Amino acid sequence: MKADRHGADTGRLAPHEMKTWRTLIDLTADLRKVLGAELQDVGVSPGDYAVLLALSEAEDCAMRSSELAEAIDWERSRLSHHLGRRMEKLGLIRREACDGGRGTLIVLTPAGRDALRNASGPHLAAVKRYFADALSRDELEQLFTLLDRVRTHFDGARERATDEE
Repeated sequence: MKADRHGADTGRLAPHEMKTWRTLIDLTADLRKVLGAELQDVGVSPGDYAVLLALSEAEDCAMRSSELAEAIDWERSRLSHHLGRRMEKLGLIRREACDGGRGTLIVLTPAGRDALRNASGPHLAAVKRYFADALSRDELEQLFTLLDRVRTHFDGARERATDEE
């Protein structure tokens, strides 16, 4: 961060910080666009893939809708709309009443497992082709270390900001 003539933080990004930030933002947008198009080629939207993956990793391949929304960082209304208008109609998921009638359980169906399996091979090959192949094993480890440090810093800064509110 830049400092004024008294050494106080101005809150502005230095040119090298801005260049790095813009590169990260532009690259992630480009990767999302290309990887999303590759998923569409196998009949799965990026949203479908996020839901299917989260459900496949959950106990019994099922989650409460509120937990699923949190897991994929979607608003509950967006998730409900996506599940009902698309995924349930395609037979990828089914909804069940939760114990006690409060909330909805989203369950991965056999068709959903098949769709995830069919999409994962091409998707992970594209991740390798567009991302992992650009770096050596050591560089990937270094990148992981750096991203983990940024994640830890982010989480701490967010927590401190929440505490100050």
